[in-house]
Amino acid sequence: MTVTELFDEFDALEDWEERCEFLIDLGFDLPEMPPETKTEENRVHGCQSNVWLIAEANESIPPEITYIADSDAMIVKGLIAILLAVYSGRTSQEVLDADIKTIFSRLGLDRHLSPSRRNGLNGMVERIRSIARNVAS
Repeated sequence: MTVTELFDEFDALEDWEERCEFLIDLGFDLPEMPPETKTEENRVHGCQSNVWLIAEANESIPPEITYIADSDAMIVKGLIAILLAVYSGRTSQEVLDADIKTIFSRLGLDRHLSPSRRNGLNGMVERIRSIARNVAS
């Protein structure tokens, strides 16, 4: 799903309850993360729930980074799906240039996430950006 498609879907939903259900549905469509990659090394710290994140850069120039992530919490899986729509398959520069705060604000998610979920989201974004910086160097 593209960011534009996300905007369209969220705009069509009338209230937070419908958006929350859609967010959970997005989580069901996450690519499968191999169980052997759900290690402490791949865990995103700062999240209240367990979140694991891995990435692979392809051989193109500049390389595009594919992110795979999973969580044991349904809403967090939906947030991951949004992050992957924004960041996965992009170059390091595209990842670093993406304005995730504006995207989450446009989706109305910034108003409905608890402080602990926002903290976890920030941890995931920082991990994604850190990987992009490492690929760029």
